[in-house]
Amino acid sequence: MPTDPSTGRAGSRARDAVAGISVACVLVPQSLAYAQLAGFPAYRGLFAAAIPPLVAAPFASSPYLQAGPTAVTALLTFSALSTLAAPGSHQYVELGLLLALLVGLVRIAVGLVGAGVIAYLLSDAVLVGFVPGAAILIVCSQLPAVLGAHATGSSQVVRGGSALAHVGRWNVQAVAVAVAVAALLLLARRLSPLVPAVLVAVGGAALVRRLTGFGGETIGRLHAHFPPLTTSFPASRAGDLVVPALVIAIVGFAEASSIARTYAVLDRTRWDSNREFVSQGVANVAASLSGGFPVGASFSRSALNRLAGAKTQFSALVSGLAVLAFLPFGAVLDSLPLSVLAATVIVAVIPLIDLRRMAEVARVSRIQFSITALAFVTTLVLAPHVEWAVIASVCMSIVVHLWRELRVDVEARTLPDGRLELRPEGVLWFATASRIEERLLEELAARPEASGLEIRLDGLGRIDFSGALVLRSLLADAAAAGLDVSLTRVPAHSHAVVERALEARPTASGTSPI
Repeated sequence: MPTDPSTGRAGSRARDAVAGISVACVLVPQSLAYAQLAGFPAYRGLFAAAIPPLVAAPFASSPYLQAGPTAVTALLTFSALSTLAAPGSHQYVELGLLLALLVGLVRIAVGLVGAGVIAYLLSDAVLVGFVPGAAILIVCSQLPAVLGAHATGSSQVVRGGSALAHVGRWNVQAVAVAVAVAALLLLARRLSPLVPAVLVAVGGAALVRRLTGFGGETIGRLHAHFPPLTTSFPASRAGDLVVPALVIAIVGFAEASSIARTYAVLDRTRWDSNREFVSQGVANVAASLSGGFPVGASFSRSALNRLAGAKTQFSALVSGLAVLAFLPFGAVLDSLPLSVLAATVIVAVIPLIDLRRMAEVARVSRIQFSITALAFVTTLVLAPHVEWAVIASVCMSIVVHLWRELRVDVEARTLPDGRLELRPEGVLWFATASRIEERLLEELAARPEASGLEIRLDGLGRIDFSGALVLRSLLADAAAAGLDVSLTRVPAHSHAVVERALEARPTASGTSPI
């Protein structure tokens, strides 16, 4: 029996609506927590969670991604702004609006020029080290709130350590509430990700605090009004934020691209990185104009969106509208203990501290592990300026790539018929060709009895025209010296360039004699 298209669309819309509301139940408390992590008043998180999903939805290519506050982007935001102004101050908020605007403009520009491939600039080696390091910083930053203890220090690690060390400053009520909330969230995670445990935990803790006064320090007054349209940007400070904006634009998008790629493979669909860059860029511009701060796409919320049955970006519209509808009632969470928000952040980021992946990289490649280790260590050491850890790691990745491009190993052996065989491995271009020439001279000097020369090319990943010209010169010189010369096993992808350089076609056996 044929299916009524209108019925199918209605069913899809219903599933999207359910998924959108499910995400909103997580997004509301998470946005409050991530606002605190970013150094903003908690209510600003609701602004960053309401408008961005609405404006980003029409541009997105993935049906699951929803723009909003995320832990890593919040950490990078705090790192960028905390040395320029006092967290939570009016100046800090204005700088945050400007930072979100710059991040948005960068992402939109990348998407419009079709440079979405830049998302791959952050290699897995960098991310495997940076993400656990960032997660540790996030956990450390939340320890003072969980323990109800004021701490001092220049970095998140120092402040977290200070809070842990001074047991006498701990607030027993704050600790008790945080432990109870964390236990509830972990239990709910085992039962089903569809259980709105975060909303239940936050709402329950706020109610207990309001009725009994138990729970320690609260987040304070939440402004119960819709996001204000603002264009008050300290444009003169843009120069201070260009580098952090570039880092946030790329690092923050790495999470979104990873999510979109993963689900595109699972669903056997396509996704467009350029469209996603534009979508995430528009979301950040909207956040800057509506009193928010830089936003991204959360893996946990995207997973929940997909699990709840989302099929289109209509679910993002529902999530944004649900947060907007909650704004006038935000005051019900005025009594929410700070330790509760801190506990939700810690439970959310703990899975990111995956040192097993670092160990796996170490087993597979030492050189790649050096990049991973640098990203991990510098993220912790350079805090709060973690953006420089990213920059240092990316620079090292480029250096390693160039080192590999400049390196060519040459194996040499004498064949049974008395000929000398050279087998270069690596990439052959003008900067590495000299190594083959040096090795040929070394081996000919060591084997003066050699009757011929054979150069095998199957160990080369790429051969450019200048490298092929060097090969022609080497073979010509060897032939002039009385050696029988040949090229063998020319890679299929290099046949054309080698033929043009040698001005001769390979024989059927794959040998190109001179």
